[in-house]
Amino acid sequence: MKHVLFELEGCPSPTLDNEEHIKFCLFHAAEASYSKVLKIETQKFVPQGVTGFALLAESHLSIHTWPEKGIAYCDIFTCGDHCQPELAVEYLSKWLSSTNTKSQCYERI
Repeated sequence: MKHVLFELEGCPSPTLDNEEHIKFCLFHAAEASYSKVLKIETQKFVPQGVTGFALLAESHLSIHTWPEKGIAYCDIFTCGDHCQPELAVEYLSKWLSSTNTKSQCYERI
């Protein structure tokens, strides 16, 4: 089991505030990590920001955006040897145009 906590910095504000784009990215990032998506939920906030959650057969992927700061805080938790959560980090970093990505991977028991 792996749990990756990651921060995406320097992201364009409009990208982080686009609920449909966040939903698209969650789905494809999960697939990139070889996880099976069961359900995706997102919530757009006023005046800005999006929170999204992908329920995975292997656990979850989440994102919380702060467009005014150009930051997204995320995590992905996966069970099973076939998953590669680091690939979800790479996918989200690219598709949210992060200029600085920080991540920490934890092995869970």
